[in-house]
Amino acid sequence: MAIGSDVVLERMMTLHPKVIDLTLARVERLLAALGHPERSLPPVIHIAGTNGKGSTQAMIRAGLEAGGDKVHAYTSPHLARFHERIRLAGELISEPALTALLDECVQVNGPGEITFFEITTCAAFLAFARTPADWTLLEVGLGGRLDATNVVDKPRLTIITPVSIDHQQYLGETLPEIAGEKAGIIKRGVPVIVGPQAEDGLAVIEAKAARLGAPVLAFGQHWNAFEDRGRLIFQDENGLQDLPLPNLPGPHQIQNAGAALAALRTLGRDEAACEAAVTRAVWPARMQRLRVGPLVDSAPQVELWLDGGHNPAGGEAVAATLARMPKRPTHLICGMLNTKDVTGYMVPLAPHVTRLHAVSIPGEKNTLPAGVTRDAAKAAGIDAVTAGSVAEALAEIAAKDPEARVLICGSLYLAGTVLRENG
Repeated sequence: MAIGSDVVLERMMTLHPKVIDLTLARVERLLAALGHPERSLPPVIHIAGTNGKGSTQAMIRAGLEAGGDKVHAYTSPHLARFHERIRLAGELISEPALTALLDECVQVNGPGEITFFEITTCAAFLAFARTPADWTLLEVGLGGRLDATNVVDKPRLTIITPVSIDHQQYLGETLPEIAGEKAGIIKRGVPVIVGPQAEDGLAVIEAKAARLGAPVLAFGQHWNAFEDRGRLIFQDENGLQDLPLPNLPGPHQIQNAGAALAALRTLGRDEAACEAAVTRAVWPARMQRLRVGPLVDSAPQVELWLDGGHNPAGGEAVAATLARMPKRPTHLICGMLNTKDVTGYMVPLAPHVTRLHAVSIPGEKNTLPAGVTRDAAKAAGIDAVTAGSVAEALAEIAAKDPEARVLICGSLYLAGTVLRENG
């Protein structure tokens, strides 16, 4: 019986702990030993940013695939199972194939130091180099300049989605410092599409692009995207498009769609591709309505949602989405990591929330204890209690308020647990 990739990952986690140590030296050494697969990838679109990377990538993929192109995609973190990170020519990599690639990378790496993310990125590059496709979409794991994905010398496009304060312990304390790390994916002469940015962050990105002669296509200057009368209006130097609103819910998806459309238009794609981008994208745990599964069955009258946003900008995006929904008592089931700005996440949500049930994230050593999450919610002005689990919290809410809206939120790791348990 073939060993499952999650078993291989457990072994790899023992050999190569899941730590963050930003440098390119180890990944470059292993890629060289593997024969430089990063030099044989189909044309690359490289995406960095604090929020919106995954949604933007999902929309670009939907647009390209609508025209018949085969698209590789690399994302992180995974939600339910690790193989979700690697999509080969449109299909999730099989677990046996992933297992073989991971084993190959472990063997070639030998006793050399390497991190979990670096070795899995190398496995993805091997898969992409060996499987024919038209495009490779790479989502940065953390930052940009020293991220393991930042080894492609000449991508076709780079994209920087909105940059905000997050991961300060690795990327810097100020917005310009963090923007500088994200701008590290910009390459000489390669167009960079820039989503909405704070002025001081944009200045850093534009300065880096100018030094490298990289043409900038910036929101508000070279393209714009906004909602008008229930439609998405996109405008750039090639004209105006009147499109349906994104199928991914939330007003923040207008800007993410704008970056995706700017990318597709730069690649010469037609209006059909652009419409597919905004109507066919699939991206779980981003204001995802849960409609089937054991959790849904346990509280059938509850309107159940799931979101993995986890920083202040994520809290603002969720709050803006809730503000546009029909009025309904809204309860949060929230679990967060101890590395996040919990208060900054909670404050925008406070006006929209009836009550919050705080939970610890199962199996996650960096979880914030439920009691600490509860106290942060109270400090933000939200009525809050603790619960032993998501299922327990949902049962309590459904018993008291059976037709409530319930949003499970605060972490992609919690979202992954929910998606696994809910089938």
